[in-house]
Amino acid sequence: MTEERPGPASLWERDDEVAAIEQAVDALCTGHAPAGRFLVLRGDAGLGKTTLLARAHRIAELRGCTVWSARGGETLRSVPYNVVRQLLQPALLGLLPEETREYLGDWHDIAGPALGLAEPGAGQPDPGSVCDGLVTVLRRLARREYPLVLLVDDAHWADLETLRWLAELGRRLEDTSVLVIVASRPDGAGGERAAYLDRIVDVAGSVTSLQLLTPQATAGLTRATVGEHADDPFCREVWAVTGGNPYETVELLAKVRDCEMEPVEASAHELRDLNRAARGGGLVSRLDKLGIEATRFAWAAAILGAGITVDLVAQLATLTPAAAGRCARILCEARILTTPDPLNQQAGDGELEFTHPLIESAVYNSIPDSLRTAMHGIAARIVTDSGRGAAAASRHLLQVHPDDDQEVVEQLREAARAHLAVGAPAAARACLERALMEPPSPEVHPRVLYELGCATLLTAPAVTIAHLRDALALPGLDVGRRVDAVVRLSQALLHNDQVGEAVRTVEAEARRHAQGPARLRLQACQFLWQGIHAAEVDSPGRSRHLAELAAACTGRDNSERALLILHGFDVLMRGGDADEVVAICDRALVNGRLAPGLSWTDSDWGFELPLMIAAIYAYTDRLDRAEALFSEAVREYDTAGWSGGHVSLSYGYLGLALRRRGRLREAESTLREALRLADRVGHRLPLHWTALCNLIDTLIARGHHDEAMEVAERYRFGAPYPSTILLPDARSIRGRLLLAAGRVDEAVEELEAAGRTAAERGHRNHLVAPWAADLARVLADRDPERARELAATVRAGAERFGTWTAIGEALRCEAALAPRHRAVELAARAAKLLEESPCQYEHAVARVEYGELSGSVAELRRGLTLADSCGADALSRRARAALDRLTTAT
Repeated sequence: MTEERPGPASLWERDDEVAAIEQAVDALCTGHAPAGRFLVLRGDAGLGKTTLLARAHRIAELRGCTVWSARGGETLRSVPYNVVRQLLQPALLGLLPEETREYLGDWHDIAGPALGLAEPGAGQPDPGSVCDGLVTVLRRLARREYPLVLLVDDAHWADLETLRWLAELGRRLEDTSVLVIVASRPDGAGGERAAYLDRIVDVAGSVTSLQLLTPQATAGLTRATVGEHADDPFCREVWAVTGGNPYETVELLAKVRDCEMEPVEASAHELRDLNRAARGGGLVSRLDKLGIEATRFAWAAAILGAGITVDLVAQLATLTPAAAGRCARILCEARILTTPDPLNQQAGDGELEFTHPLIESAVYNSIPDSLRTAMHGIAARIVTDSGRGAAAASRHLLQVHPDDDQEVVEQLREAARAHLAVGAPAAARACLERALMEPPSPEVHPRVLYELGCATLLTAPAVTIAHLRDALALPGLDVGRRVDAVVRLSQALLHNDQVGEAVRTVEAEARRHAQGPARLRLQACQFLWQGIHAAEVDSPGRSRHLAELAAACTGRDNSERALLILHGFDVLMRGGDADEVVAICDRALVNGRLAPGLSWTDSDWGFELPLMIAAIYAYTDRLDRAEALFSEAVREYDTAGWSGGHVSLSYGYLGLALRRRGRLREAESTLREALRLADRVGHRLPLHWTALCNLIDTLIARGHHDEAMEVAERYRFGAPYPSTILLPDARSIRGRLLLAAGRVDEAVEELEAAGRTAAERGHRNHLVAPWAADLARVLADRDPERARELAATVRAGAERFGTWTAIGEALRCEAALAPRHRAVELAARAAKLLEESPCQYEHAVARVEYGELSGSVAELRRGLTLADSCGADALSRRARAALDRLTTAT
């Protein structure tokens, strides 16, 4: 706002901060940094964050770094990917389209639209997948542009999508040589923004909190600016007036110098009035003195916020091109506006920008409320007319007062679709919620609510539930859309751990419809949710009804295929014949593949049915089919750009298949990734439990008991359990974990509870709920008769189910309870049967147990080889110890 600024003066008492920046840049440039790094600067407005980032920019450039910078904007918080585009887009804009596609590789169709480098596809990418794609893009750019420094100013005003990306980037810096410096205000954000900023702080490990200037520093700054003859009372008054705020101090001293005020005690009383003229209302007064046209130009520039061009501002301020050009020069001379630094100009930037975020905020907030609202409405039209689309105009429409304008409703719906197409459901939700306030016409209202629900499915289940319920309460949805809304509502209830309500919802809707495809689809959903509802007691009548319906099904349409899968799952859980289960499920496939409309990404039926049939194959020893289906899920989700709850579950079940195969190392890695993805959706959701059960079981199998307990405690793995059935059974795995930890009494209690729950549900498959075999081993000395009864129950169930794995595991259980001569015989049979099983870990255990009982070196060596290949570390140690004992004895 003044003609000159004292350069180094604004960095007084910032030596430690500058030194930390220099150290971080030096570590990056010399390769001494083991991984990428985040630095976080926090401070109230005016404490020098922007100036420190400017110094960081100079430091990095002098050391030969590539430096990209961006900043959030108070009026741009609703613009998705705004800040990340500022950072990454310029580096890619110079590429030809085919070069961009080649450079982005598999992420082109997912991350390209978010960066504004590719047209969105027909689907709706998951925001987590877009985030992953943008992280990958940055990592590739970091290798190309090494050493790379990213500067983000005013992060408290950054869009949610960028903050999510920064937080995710921070988790994946182990092999990315990049320095990221983030500046924000401590209380400048709330809600999700604050949560993401906290995650960024966690990644950084610490925060540099900027402090107010001391009286001594203020005195030094005063004398450096206005002259060494400034006396002590004058300097003390400067500090008292500004409170030690560096920005205000610099501005006040610039005014003192401009006014040629004598810096002595006699003039000190004038400082307060002078300070008011340099900030807030004083800025408004200064704008008034620059003239009405210049004020209108400044207001219009603040409304636009980004991409400030003289032409657009002229339209918004209703100025002629000549007048607009003149106003731009006046405001630049007054240092309210400036031209962007050509070395740091971001893609899509305009011809002008505000000299400081505080000035921009002051100008924006000085606009009278009613006029500001009206100008946003005009800006929306100008942006639309300029060809930038509904999404670009939506941030202005969000600020317009509701006025029963159906055109605004349609523009906001169009903007929401555009936001969803680039993976920004939060921005879409804001548009649709604003559309509801307009409000929409009665016939459009339920559609907007329906669109709101669809925009948040599996990313915000509770929000989905509320909007879909509202949509269904209103007339206006046709039959197809209404049934779809009910199915989606039931899915959201399921993933919000409200399975009983999901059952009641589809059951009530089914009664509204006559016999036909709509009712059959709802009935299939009802059976689906009932089949996985852990709290439902055994209902033989439901199973009979399901069997009767399935008996008449040939798999000619998806409703019939769904009923076949549900029937197969019911038979599996009840411990029926495995070959029968497989035959039922085979009828639900088309040439061995999921039918069109029942795929992993299908929205009509959802992904629960494919998960169910793949899990059936996993437990019936058809692991090749299970792995193929789960791998197909991961591929489909990657192609579709989904990486939220859907992909977490697919990784969780792929981990189950790998665990059953005996590929324990791969299973652990896959399941940890499932948990990471689940964490991005919420906390203690059913999709967490799937990954947790299988990860803990895998870690126990590997012998990593302490890690298993650490994971269990971190995620509070225990009662209360979710309302959905888990594979494997959660209580059984909790009991197994307690046994591994030596907490035997607690383990017995948990395993007994698992048995009672299974009995209530009629679940007699001891592979899915392995409580009985573990409990039998524990009770071998405490209650031998009960232990033998349990072992006999497991054996009977295994023979009824009929797989090599089930029978082999039952024989192992019997062997653990039998006298030695009988135990050797049972162990030999178990090892032979499990040799035919695809479950290599169980085969390895059986071989080691047989070798220990029989004293066979050959068997122990076979078991050791299998254990090593599985990654069963504890079993390998056990086999080696047994071999050492035999060798020593010999």
